[in-house]
Amino acid sequence: MDADKHFIVGVFDDEEVLLKGIGKIRGNGVKIHDVYSPFPVHGIDDALSIKRSRLPIAAFMFGMTGTALALLMQIWMLGYDWPMIIGGKNHASLPPFIPVTFELTVLLAALGMVGTFFIASDMKPYKWPRQFDLRSTEDKHVMAIDLAINSGKTKDELRSLLRDSGASEVNEKSFE
Repeated sequence: MDADKHFIVGVFDDEEVLLKGIGKIRGNGVKIHDVYSPFPVHGIDDALSIKRSRLPIAAFMFGMTGTALALLMQIWMLGYDWPMIIGGKNHASLPPFIPVTFELTVLLAALGMVGTFFIASDMKPYKWPRQFDLRSTEDKHVMAIDLAINSGKTKDELRSLLRDSGASEVNEKSFE
């Protein structure tokens, strides 16, 4: 990543205006860095052409690992390592193993998803997030356009394009 990043930031008051603005801006060949919103906006993923998350695949894999680990652990401990007859059941009977298997499946799936999310989102304890506008956590929608990616457009062209798309404010933001 570059040390210095420069962005043109558009602040929108309404989500419908934002969605129309995304279409207009992308229609002019401008690549949008990201859009920040205080609440989920239906259709924004499609408007930005964001790919579907692979987090459910990771959750399934972690859950299957938990299931396999729980069954292997219980069958080994109660069937071979220290066999005990409990309630007249077989040593490696599956029905008594179901509660522990379920719990370990859920535990590993949840912990694995949290770890995968932190890694995929590049969230580190020592890294501060970029905040383009503090109002994006309250009542405004914020669209950030990276100037380095859109080098074919000038700052003034991007500002006028954002204003024409319905942005109530257009600012410039730099990060070091």
